[in-house]
Amino acid sequence: NRDKTDDQVTIDCAEAIKKYNVGIKCATITPDENRVEEFKLKKMWKSPNGTIRNILGGTVFREAIICKNIPRLVTGWEKPIIIGRHAHADQYKATDFVVPGAGSLELIWTPPKGEPIRHVVNEFKGAGVALGMFNTDASIIDFAHSSFKYALGRKYPLYLSTKNTILKKYDGRFKDIFQEIYEKDYKSQYDAAGIWYEHRLIDDMVAYAMKSE
Repeated sequence: NRDKTDDQVTIDCAEAIKKYNVGIKCATITPDENRVEEFKLKKMWKSPNGTIRNILGGTVFREAIICKNIPRLVTGWEKPIIIGRHAHADQYKATDFVVPGAGSLELIWTPPKGEPIRHVVNEFKGAGVALGMFNTDASIIDFAHSSFKYALGRKYPLYLSTKNTILKKYDGRFKDIFQEIYEKDYKSQYDAAGIWYEHRLIDDMVAYAMKSE
């Protein structure tokens, strides 16, 4: 049906979820070259999960189900670690392509008025690949609020993990917005609940999670 409707069915489903505030998604296929040939599809359709998430916005929360009679791989874990993932843009709205040969790759932001901002990404000496990715302050702000509210409701501490040492502007923007919103809107509530918010590098976060309860 996705192929017959040029993927309009996925968009219609996402809009229906927005309207009725509930939806159940079955397993779907994000086709690669082999699947396109196997099912005689018109094209390599994008991830339906990505399409739905980009339309709905918000945050995808995943929580482990802990059963007393099932041994845990990490024996020290007594409470579920809930992973909240930003569900807008990034890889799901990225533009990627195969660079055919030597040439200059640039990022250009063009405002309605004034001078554009240009950055040379790479001077290719031969073929390669390229990727352009983005997000918006509005979406990051929504991500922050949904994360802070969810953690507060569960009475769990909240951690934001990024690689801001490498992506100083991109991941740094997430870090700065989260900190600003926490200080302004949530710190007093978190203090009263006996929980906290911290930013940690992703490398450190993995090690910390393994040692935590």
